Amino acid sequence: MSRPPTTAFCVDVGSTFTKAALVDLATGEVRGTGATPTTLDTDVLDGVAALSACLEVPGSATTMLCSSAGGGLRLAVVGYERLVTAEAGFRVGLSAGAKVVHVAAGELTTAQLAELAASRPDIVLLVGGTDGGNATVLLHNARALAGARLGIPVVLAGNARAASRARSVLAAGKVPVTVTDNVLPQIGVIHPEPARAAIREVFLRHVIGGKGLSRGTRFARLVRAATPDAMLTGIEVLAAELAADVLVVDVGGATTDVYSCLEPQGEEAELRKDVVATIWHARTVEADLGMRWNAENVVEAAQREALPVAEPLQQWARQVHEEPGRLPERAEEAALDRDLATIAALVAVRRHARPAAPGENGRPLAELRWVIGSGGVLRHAQPQAASAVLDAVVTDYAGGWRTPSAATTVVDRRYLLFAVGLLAGEGYADTAAALARQVASAPSAP
Repeated sequence: MSRPPTTAFCVDVGSTFTKAALVDLATGEVRGTGATPTTLDTDVLDGVAALSACLEVPGSATTMLCSSAGGGLRLAVVGYERLVTAEAGFRVGLSAGAKVVHVAAGELTTAQLAELAASRPDIVLLVGGTDGGNATVLLHNARALAGARLGIPVVLAGNARAASRARSVLAAGKVPVTVTDNVLPQIGVIHPEPARAAIREVFLRHVIGGKGLSRGTRFARLVRAATPDAMLTGIEVLAAELAADVLVVDVGGATTDVYSCLEPQGEEAELRKDVVATIWHARTVEADLGMRWNAENVVEAAQREALPVAEPLQQWARQVHEEPGRLPERAEEAALDRDLATIAALVAVRRHARPAAPGENGRPLAELRWVIGSGGVLRHAQPQAASAVLDAVVTDYAGGWRTPSAATTVVDRRYLLFAVGLLAGEGYADTAAALARQVASAPSAP
């Protein structure tokens, strides 16, 4: 009879780097962390094996992976009306760790189906109608997707009264379909968790093994979630442990992601003024705000936000955009990289916090108690430089959102939040909680 594992080897297989943490399952102690370039040119498990050897992972350890390699999880949303169910589906897709590559609303036409196919989604999230409401568009779109024979699995999360008929239509067209609860059961109410779980299930069952990242089936068996999904789960655990509202800003080479886990208080808990209600545990992805691949777009976004951008920073943005692998070599370049990160973080948080549409409420971030930075530019920066980026976010009084009055800032320097999410998802709740507490108490030095 085999003994239960005493350690967990948690790995994030990213598009550029593969990161890992070896964690004691009894105490949550981190026995080691490491990173290596993702081995996309051979087999992504080669990089995982290299980290396993480097960290001296015991053979008895349990291995669990998340991945954003190969473009991560690409999602298309098809809804009834763009400002209602399609918007709800868009928000739910982001919370599930997906990159939403296409949104369509209304009855799908032949041209719209072609546009959807051209966006190359891994999954289609089909939504539409409140429970008991209009079913015509949902059923039309189910027939359109069935007839198009795109070979793309569908998560059906629309009008509950029409879901069975829509499922039968899709199944008759040989479309893999997973039915779950309506994301918008009634106007002003959003129900993200069942769809988020279904998207995760379909990602693992239909998508991850088909990206050509690894020979054989072992990689697909080891992957537990898309990386952003694991991150949001980890942040949820952290917020619960701290019993406080938490915001995480992850500044990456291609995008800047912002996550918030909020507990609505007082009037906020009762508000239903928005057509699509706030998702209190949410993620937004700013695909135009990246430290390398989209560096020039960061400058453009700053100018639209009336943020000052000096000529040396514009030159640096052009240089790193043309050479994404370039790292700062001198103190002056490190300062410019920090300035670029500050702008990316500021603009991303402004977009996360502001109302999604005119007349709606902004995200209530005034009671934030923790603001946490992630991403290589912050993890590898000197403590004072990293703190300056986060301080700029929490004192962004001109940003059009209510800044927090008393927030503690910290950087997830050992990159543990993804591992918290993996452990929580695998049932190691106590270990995940212990690891999350280490993120909040992280020392200021790298």
